[in-house]
Amino acid sequence: MTSETSRRRPRSRARRRVGAALRLLAALTIAGGIYTVFAPGLSAQETPELSQAAKDGKAIYETSCISCHGNNAQGVEGRGPSLIGVGSAAVEFQVGTGRMPMARQEAQAERKPVKFTDEQIRQLAQYIQEIGGGPQLPPGENLGDGGDVARGGELYRLNCSSCHAFSANGGALSSGKFAPSLARPTERQIYAAMLTGPQNMPVFGDNQLTPQEKRDIIAYIRYMTTDPDPGGWGLARYGPVSEMVVIFLVGMVALVFTTLWIAGKS
Repeated sequence: MTSETSRRRPRSRARRRVGAALRLLAALTIAGGIYTVFAPGLSAQETPELSQAAKDGKAIYETSCISCHGNNAQGVEGRGPSLIGVGSAAVEFQVGTGRMPMARQEAQAERKPVKFTDEQIRQLAQYIQEIGGGPQLPPGENLGDGGDVARGGELYRLNCSSCHAFSANGGALSSGKFAPSLARPTERQIYAAMLTGPQNMPVFGDNQLTPQEKRDIIAYIRYMTTDPDPGGWGLARYGPVSEMVVIFLVGMVALVFTTLWIAGKS
């Protein structure tokens, strides 16, 4: 009797363990099924289809950008950064000013003749926007309309003049870099530059400069670059340095001729 009892105990323990495991597995299966039924929002979703404009932009990307920025804009080490999250605003600025595509790596991407049409740039921008998201420009071309020139001047002198100069003619930076003149960019390009911070420029998101403040700055830049000089020749508005040079040269020449004239009379 004792030997038979000892043989049955291991079997009963094994059966209890197997039964407990089966019950646990069944409970987990039921719980998972209920969770799947009542939480459809967490189920796997298909990748949304690209719009027609984005599809056209993808075709442009795969022939002109993929060698540097990689498949799906993930970037290529040593060639080009990822474009995920840069948004359509960055594409409009970089491609719309001819800075991209770059011919070679330089200290700074300079403005060049644009290689794409406006429609192609919009398509490429839409593709990057749909696959990665990021900052977008407001609609319209004249983004300085409704801006306060006086307020824009205050904001410009506080945030922009240290690099672009008080005259908006640009200035030199370190390591062969420079802040370009603001006379050539369109209002959309200036807005895009503030949103995305290309190269050495800081990013001025809406938490740093509100959309209205961006419009104020653009209105001031438009005023500075289009308003004629009421006093005559403005010497490119470079400020007291150029004025001092002209005054010195003209004054010295006049002084020399005056001295020679006095000496001749005496």
